[in-house]
Amino acid sequence: MAALCWRLSPVLEVLLVTSLRTRRWILPKGWPMPGLSSAQSAAFEALEEAGVAGVISDTPVGRYHYLKEKKGRAVPCTVDVFALHVRRLLRTWPEKDTREIAWLPVPEAARRIMEPELRHILLTFHRGRVPA
Repeated sequence: MAALCWRLSPVLEVLLVTSLRTRRWILPKGWPMPGLSSAQSAAFEALEEAGVAGVISDTPVGRYHYLKEKKGRAVPCTVDVFALHVRRLLRTWPEKDTREIAWLPVPEAARRIMEPELRHILLTFHRGRVPA
């Protein structure tokens, strides 16, 4: 699961983080955690990877697929994406020194994302929150 972290500042912005190994721009994401719902797990990952907290949606805003390299093999993964309206930014967090973060307007964030399905989720999310 992943957290699509967003805020109005004054335009709609989303938060991207760099992956640990390849340094690609991604959403904070991880694996389900025992005792937590998928949405709660996504919120935990956002706190750990990007130092943000807020209100998480109970239902996914989308789903995408990607290939994760594990021990030299490509493993297909499915990721449910939950919207997290960010209300707090922490000064320090567990992965602060290992990742970069960037708050970007949605069109710019979508340009930095490699996965086409995730790019589509970002743009659809944007259209649902910004008047035409």
